[in-house]
Amino acid sequence: MNTVFFKNLGLIDFEKAWKVQEGLMNSIIDTKRAGKKTKNYLLFCQHPHVYTLGKSGDSNNLLLSNKQMTDVGVDFYKTNRGGDITYHGPGQLVVYPIFDLDNFFTDIHKYLRYLEDVVINVLETYGVVGVRLKKITGVWIKDRGRENYYKKICAMGVRASRWVTMHGLAFNINVDLKYFNNIIPCGLSDMGVTSLSSELEKKLNQMEVEERMKCAFEETFGVKIVNDEEVEV
Repeated sequence: MNTVFFKNLGLIDFEKAWKVQEGLMNSIIDTKRAGKKTKNYLLFCQHPHVYTLGKSGDSNNLLLSNKQMTDVGVDFYKTNRGGDITYHGPGQLVVYPIFDLDNFFTDIHKYLRYLEDVVINVLETYGVVGVRLKKITGVWIKDRGRENYYKKICAMGVRASRWVTMHGLAFNINVDLKYFNNIIPCGLSDMGVTSLSSELEKKLNQMEVEERMKCAFEETFGVKIVNDEEVEV
């Protein structure tokens, strides 16, 4: 059974968390090149208000000018992950697995399906049905009032180098959904966005959701998660 070293970074600037990820990724790659056994890491965090665009995303899906973003207090970053544009903010659980897939399976599509499974399993513990949509990465909720209308509850975008992953998923828990009005989320204008608190019509205990997420990672990936306070921030 693989061990995954865990750290909650708390509320952290997006760029700072990105550097933490890159540092861990590079250390794993260096270890692989040396022919030694590699570690796997799992980072949880929340970000101050920020929009991020994937490397193949369309900047036209950001509906604000630079001045407007400054006025509403939102940052913007172009990233090297997959996917299009999304929002991160307080009340959202951002999960960054820095996994060496050589320790699991060397299949990015399978890895993304496992990440979706983690979120779907967490939703199930709250009595909420999460679904996949064909050819669209992420986890969705079927709208109760509109036929064939789905709302995204979890966005995903990853990067891998030498089978080492970074970036990950953003799970809407208690997040303020109004910030999604300033973008075309994931470039999909005919889809909606939701959160766990919206679906359950109550505010959730963030720490409780995080613990359920850790358990779902252990079950889905067949790993043991241990705390690691040595991860430098």
